[in-house]
Amino acid sequence: MRTLQHLITGFFAFHAAIHVLGLLKWGRLAQVPQLSWRTLVPLTDPAQRVFAGLWAGAFVLLIAAAALRLLQRDVWWAPALAGIALSQALIVMTWSDAKFGTLPNVLLIVPAVAAAAHFQFSRRIDRETQAILADAAPAPVRNVITAADLARTPIPVRRWLEAAGVLGRVPVWTARLDQRGELRTAPDAAWLPATAEQYFTVVPPAFVWRVDTTMLGFLPVAGRDILAHGRGEMLIKAGSLLSIVRAADEKIDHGALLRFLGEMVWFPSAALAPYVSWEEVDHRNARATLHVGVVGASAVFHFDDAGRVLGLDAERYLGGGAAAELTPWSVTCSEWGRFQGIQVPVRGEVRWILPSGPFSYYRWEVLNLEFDGSDPLDTATRDARLAKAPRTSSIE
Repeated sequence: MRTLQHLITGFFAFHAAIHVLGLLKWGRLAQVPQLSWRTLVPLTDPAQRVFAGLWAGAFVLLIAAAALRLLQRDVWWAPALAGIALSQALIVMTWSDAKFGTLPNVLLIVPAVAAAAHFQFSRRIDRETQAILADAAPAPVRNVITAADLARTPIPVRRWLEAAGVLGRVPVWTARLDQRGELRTAPDAAWLPATAEQYFTVVPPAFVWRVDTTMLGFLPVAGRDILAHGRGEMLIKAGSLLSIVRAADEKIDHGALLRFLGEMVWFPSAALAPYVSWEEVDHRNARATLHVGVVGASAVFHFDDAGRVLGLDAERYLGGGAAAELTPWSVTCSEWGRFQGIQVPVRGEVRWILPSGPFSYYRWEVLNLEFDGSDPLDTATRDARLAKAPRTSSIE
């Protein structure tokens, strides 16, 4: 994938350089015997000088796109599309000499359009994230969590919250995390590398999760899951253009609530929220039920004797629409660490339990976790954070 990206960048630079010939020819700066003076419309001397400037402009736009790609700036598509459009207009004007330049323009417009679509998709997700953060109830003056608060929970939950380190701390109100991992779409499918970012609010319970991966070695795929106002939606796009999955119904709502219930292990104080009720199963297991209005979701959490979360089991709808059926679903945790003093799972996998056997479809690792950040969508802060070491937690 990286090699392909470098090839595309190099192709932009090479295609940009070709336009220098037009500048030299029409600016009368050098002899270019490969080019005639034939144009679709005859040009006067002043028009030829303008024409030379347009060739220079195409060079500048295309070389700027290549440079921005090298710098990994996500706005490189803007000069790329402008440069391709100008380049093609110049090619049409000098069709007899430059017609073969149409092919590189056709090839280069594909990644440029895909990058533009990905940029717009990312901005949409940012707007949705800002919306859930804006809808969140203002953080009150929060009292620290006491032993009396934990006493209202079953023993295994109490042991977990004590080990997590929530005693003596104020409850978390918002959280965000970075993940990397692998995902696949079928038991016999290849694993695809993925990176993900997620934002949560505790009151009301909500999240936005974005994931990026690549299929077939070159096709970028972007996905977004959201829970807002008790409603869920799943959206997956190939190249950020073609919707592969777009689902939003009562079954997706249930799955989104279940996700939030399971993912509160990354901000354990949410286990004390009034919309979560607990029932002890035995000394190492407890059932949690999350209620949002008349909708609810339940899962059985598993803990070890040290109070660490080992995972959870639930019934979740597999697929969407009328064909979706409740299917055993589980999350397992295999490694733990601390972020800002709170112990959380940092590695694990998610599985469907199918009649043919377990189907592990997502392996995840938490790279960074922050609570109650002041500016969670600040791009510069995000880039600086991800440029740090792969993990900022201490492993336990």
